[in-house]
Amino acid sequence: MYYVYILKSVIRERYYIGHTADYEKRLKDHNRGKVRSTKPYVPWKIVYLEEFNSKSEAFKREMQIKSYKSGEAFRRLIEK
Repeated sequence: MYYVYILKSVIRERYYIGHTADYEKRLKDHNRGKVRSTKPYVPWKIVYLEEFNSKSEAFKREMQIKSYKSGEAFRRLIEK
């Protein structure tokens, strides 16, 4: 299984969208400062998670979510 996830910084109004096969490990990587783009905004929490059967499906969904980041569709996702 693959997952698309949205993280929210606990200290700032910042979001990060990604995909992975192991979301728990990936969250730990983000919170340990191992991801350059998210390191300044540690700690992070998962605010949205979606499951897919293939990596390509997860990647397509990630790109779709990124295309409407900060718009109404994005807000609806993170408010679920």
